[in-house]
Amino acid sequence: VQLQASGGGLVQAGGSLRLSCAASGRTLSTYIMGWFRQAPGKEREFVAAINWSGGSTYYTDSVKGRFTISSDNAKNTVYLQMNSLKPEDTAVYFCAAGVGSVKIPITHHYAYWGQGTQVTVSS
Repeated sequence: VQLQASGGGLVQAGGSLRLSCAASGRTLSTYIMGWFRQAPGKEREFVAAINWSGGSTYYTDSVKGRFTISSDNAKNTVYLQMNSLKPEDTAVYFCAAGVGSVKIPITHHYAYWGQGTQVTVSS
């Protein structure tokens, strides 16, 4: 499985960005897709996850109501719509593919990782 993340950038607090993760490889439908982020000096943390049918999603508490994860099976792409961004959302965002439940928010649950995309939110 190969993953390519894009869509990061610089935005003012309160603004929006949409991240994309293009996936390729066999049997993508058997994987769950997650977004993680890592701020300078901090550990990588879970943000959101979805299965390819879109029927199951899961979010970390700090982004609930602001971020939306979605999938487009025809394009093999997963999105992370980020609204009402805050300076504390500043981080490198990574997409990842794993197996099992979307409700397991740990990095070891995901076997494949894309390169990160920088999101910077200015105050």
